[in-house]
Amino acid sequence: MAAKLKMGDRVQWNSEAAQVSCAITKVFVRDFGYKGHTHRATVGDPHDEIRSDKRARVAAHKGVALRGVE
Repeated sequence: MAAKLKMGDRVQWNSEAAQVSCAITKVFVRDFGYKGHTHRATVGDPHDEIRSDKRARVAAHKGVALRGVE
């Protein structure tokens, strides 16, 4: 995706089971700990925290794994 994603953006993510609609709740541009794992994020390779619409589950993913939705 050419445009940078930001907090509040609506996105979709392909999980193992189905395509998930969600919103970005945080954007990480530095290394961070999340649910017992260290994620390596940079300004050029940000990671996003997302909250799913259907079940309100929260996860962190690389920005390239998310697709913006209008």
